[in-house]
Amino acid sequence: MNETMNETEIKAIHIADFDYPLPDGRIAKHPLTDRAACKLLVADNRGNVNHVVFSELPGLLSPDTIICCNDTRVINARIEMHKPTGSRIEIFLLEPVEPHDYVLMFQERQRCVWRCLVGNRKRWKEGELVKEIDVNGSVCRLRARILGEAPGNSFDIAFEWDGAHNWADIVEAAGRIPIPPYLHRESEASDTDDYQTVYARMQGSVAAPTAGLHFTDELMDQIRGRGIEFHPVTLHVGAGTFQPVKSEEIGEHPMHTEKFTVTPETVGAIIRQLEAGHPVTAIGTTSVRTLESLPYIGRHLLTGADNPYSVSQWEAYESEPFDTLPALKALYDRLVDPDSDVPASMETSIMIAPGFQWRIVSAMVTNFHQPQSTLLLLVSSFLGNDENGTPLWRGYYDRALENGYRFLSYGDACYFTRK
Repeated sequence: MNETMNETEIKAIHIADFDYPLPDGRIAKHPLTDRAACKLLVADNRGNVNHVVFSELPGLLSPDTIICCNDTRVINARIEMHKPTGSRIEIFLLEPVEPHDYVLMFQERQRCVWRCLVGNRKRWKEGELVKEIDVNGSVCRLRARILGEAPGNSFDIAFEWDGAHNWADIVEAAGRIPIPPYLHRESEASDTDDYQTVYARMQGSVAAPTAGLHFTDELMDQIRGRGIEFHPVTLHVGAGTFQPVKSEEIGEHPMHTEKFTVTPETVGAIIRQLEAGHPVTAIGTTSVRTLESLPYIGRHLLTGADNPYSVSQWEAYESEPFDTLPALKALYDRLVDPDSDVPASMETSIMIAPGFQWRIVSAMVTNFHQPQSTLLLLVSSFLGNDENGTPLWRGYYDRALENGYRFLSYGDACYFTRK
């Protein structure tokens, strides 16, 4: 059961209403050896709940669904360097600046510019940092220099390096996997594989789309064996995914912006599903945010908006009613048009909270999220409330805590459906 809310009521939602007790001992510090052996809480928006194992997911999926998953790949975004004095400086890559496109960035040779966070910035006020790294068996000198300040306490940093290596090889050799801060530990060698989905392909994320970590190649083959198709989207997860909500009301919280791409094949498959009245299953909240942003981009194209490929934080609640399918078809037509102006990547700051109108996603696989997080707002919106007006997520999370579920990125999973 879902409550109808207007824009003012949505923005006045108190984030404290999305708190719950999460002892540190319930946060999974490492994944299970068998990715698909984790627990899976199965629930819907009618109050039905069941407890199974993730490897049972193929039999739970509707045979007429398609699955959309985020094929982004986590990069070694934490680069440790030292001043000649020995002072340790950590550079955390956030997003590419020059070139701005992710694909072009990782092909770049000799120089590039990234927007970064800088640890121990007070020790690095000027000058160049140099780090010697081994790139595929050859020694390379990586140099870093601050160009200037950028929004959000970040800095634009120019990197230069010797030889003919591309940036993909440089960052792989120079950096470390940026595991989530709430794990309260340093990254380990095992995280290099553990913190990537088996279908990760497009480099660019600084955090994993963690719901996908439970899939194995064998499990995906089982799902395909049932005639269910996988369709990729690519949203590069930024550090903003861990940004806490510091305001009392969500209307005062600025959502981070993330870049994404989608193929015409994926949009076409979604259109066919909606026309047939068949479900679309999203793997993880990043896939959800991508999919639910698409109709708004299509609407921009239909209305001739000035910046059609960007979805703002609140427009889902501010825009006039519109039909989903014509909007998606407008986007599809633009994607397949060889003379179109579609950029290398689109962007979204969409806020999905209680009161959101769901247009595409009818089922999702997701992990258990942090208290008072925007991801928990998304889950609450998807599930709605019970007949007494109590958010269903709360009861499901209570049951998970009672039944020994492991929480957050390396923890157990949920399979939620809407009927």
